Amino acid sequence: MNKNSLRKAEELFLFFMATSVLGWIYEVFLEVVVYRWGYSDRGVLTGPYCIVYGFGAVVLLLCLYRLMKKRIAIGKINITPLLVFIGIVLITTAIELAASYIMEWTTGSWMWDYERFNPNFQGRVALNPSIRFGVGGMVILYGLYPLFKKAADKCSDKALNIISAIIGAVFLADCIFYITA
Repeated sequence: MNKNSLRKAEELFLFFMATSVLGWIYEVFLEVVVYRWGYSDRGVLTGPYCIVYGFGAVVLLLCLYRLMKKRIAIGKINITPLLVFIGIVLITTAIELAASYIMEWTTGSWMWDYERFNPNFQGRVALNPSIRFGVGGMVILYGLYPLFKKAADKCSDKALNIISAIIGAVFLADCIFYITA
């Protein structure tokens, strides 16, 4: 792997981890502040991260980054952000649906139930959360990713290697602990 490819992989990994942590914070915020259900660990692993959010953010970035850079217009109206939003809603809904089936297959159930939202599909996905994921995806792609990229660009290759290695080792240990527990 050449130096440039390694750097891109490390940046994607760190973006994955950052958005996994943000996803965990979002989930805990919803449970504690919005719904007032009380605290419960919303992640599958021990650490404070929901990996489905990190996975989703990386998939969104890889699938929609080029589209974000285009200017697609109807007349003088730029509809690129609308197309990106629709893409985010479709991609995150597909990821959430797949995640529910994977969790059910591996653990016997999944961690959410959208039966209270209409329309929904088997309580696994629903329009309301899909729209929220669309808004969140826009914030991540248009707001947080540029800030993340700016910060990553300020890091030397060596600093990025060290940060990625430390976070990667902690994450790997967490995964091993989960698998062997």
